[in-house]
Amino acid sequence: MLRIALALLSSLILILSFPKFNLEFLSWFALVPLFLAIRSLRLKSVLLLCFLSGICFFMGVFYWINLVTGFTLFHFFIIMTYLALYFVVFGLLITFVSKNTKLPFIITSPVLWVSSEYLRSHAGFMGLPLALLGHTQYLNLPILQIASYTGAYGISFIIVLANSAVADLLSHWIDSKQKKQRVFLRYNPVYGVLAAFLFISVVWVAGWKSLPSSLSGKSFTVAVVQGNISQEIKWNREYRKQILSRYEDLSKVAVKSKPHLVAWPETSTPGFILKDIDLLRYMVSITRRFQTYFLVGSAEYPKFGDKFVKKNRSGNTALFFSPEGKILGQYVKIRLLPFGEYVPYEGIVPWPEFIVSRKTNFHVAGTEPSLFAVDGSEFSTLICWEILFPELTRAAVKKGAGFVVNISNEAWFGESAFPYQFLTTCVFRAVENRVNLVRATNTGISCFIDPYGRITSRITNGGKDIFVEGTLTGEIFLSPPGTFYTRYGDAFAYGCIAFSMGLVIWSFLRKPSRSAKGERIYSMLLT
Repeated sequence: MLRIALALLSSLILILSFPKFNLEFLSWFALVPLFLAIRSLRLKSVLLLCFLSGICFFMGVFYWINLVTGFTLFHFFIIMTYLALYFVVFGLLITFVSKNTKLPFIITSPVLWVSSEYLRSHAGFMGLPLALLGHTQYLNLPILQIASYTGAYGISFIIVLANSAVADLLSHWIDSKQKKQRVFLRYNPVYGVLAAFLFISVVWVAGWKSLPSSLSGKSFTVAVVQGNISQEIKWNREYRKQILSRYEDLSKVAVKSKPHLVAWPETSTPGFILKDIDLLRYMVSITRRFQTYFLVGSAEYPKFGDKFVKKNRSGNTALFFSPEGKILGQYVKIRLLPFGEYVPYEGIVPWPEFIVSRKTNFHVAGTEPSLFAVDGSEFSTLICWEILFPELTRAAVKKGAGFVVNISNEAWFGESAFPYQFLTTCVFRAVENRVNLVRATNTGISCFIDPYGRITSRITNGGKDIFVEGTLTGEIFLSPPGTFYTRYGDAFAYGCIAFSMGLVIWSFLRKPSRSAKGERIYSMLLT
């Protein structure tokens, strides 16, 4: 019962580390109870404890999925069970490796945790790089800066490093009290705690020194519009005039500050601009009257071939208008939402009806990032959850984007923690590539994030930043973006995966007993 309580305690502390709670300091010891719970246990017991901890954690963090129309508790349980398996894999590997190598948690846990997070983020259509442990530190600016080299995985690494050092120390103290044989040969966990503290301090100081007091570069002004259109009326043709009038009125306010660009949210237009001549004329008249560039979220039928026309499939789209009313470019969403915007392995896997609903909104995916130019300044856009996937932002910056605009509609999730958890990933995309990131969302959070992860401004009304309407104009300074992470991506995570594979292979090859000479050499290496 004590071990079960410890596993559940880890879940609770982890949940409190994420938004909306934002008690990010708790993450630095959130895993300690779980480490203590699974120490010296058989694999079967570890499996049960890690599954319990994992499913409770993911249910607590991702509770907002239940707010989506048509989503049932049965769907919720299936997804949470799947996600909990990553906790199970981590727990089984760390137990297996520790028992066979006698290595302390501080050596094995950080790399195994990063490997499990990377696997969860890149598991094909089931990949979900949201609520990574490193995301808890999105407000910790000095620590955050290491993401320009390692991405979020580097911060997850040092958090688990701190947890492991404390867990090793407590394990040693418990064994001493119970007069048990030491689990880790000739390893003094006090030195582990000191080493972890020193390493984290160096990372913090280096990050703090890299933060500039002010930014320089070419000045560029962007205005974002937050319409706050209810999901119930968004696609109802009866409210079409009302929706367009709201965006027009808000844009009228936004252009008073004479921005270079005005950005509307994802699917902000109630219809297909390129197929509806009246809607097209309306948008042309707005851009001509306001005499500025517009980025508008829509849904269109892209010209990808006859087969898509026959299937009548649209693309989640962003259209770029010139001040003269011409459509200068179009971006079609690349990373679609599984079972919401497309069916994975359609025609190959016979998905049951409770998973693939007849109401599924089938889309066609884009193929590459699009660059738009305003007065010689190029930018790219990502739609909705595409911002969760760091490779898409990297691709846009490597192609030449000077800043990135994320347009989104998060009305599906109500006034939950989702917009705030979503915001954490946006902060990481900015830091990873040292690029300005602008968010234009339907219900919030619409904001500006500088290349160092500082949320410089956001739309608020009466202290609320979600489910309010408004406009926000921000000045960004365009300096050449790009970092080590932009060039080499998840090289750090690959290194952790390679090290993890080495640990697992070594664990399989190690014999139960060692010669006295081998024991002395092994102990010297640990020392």
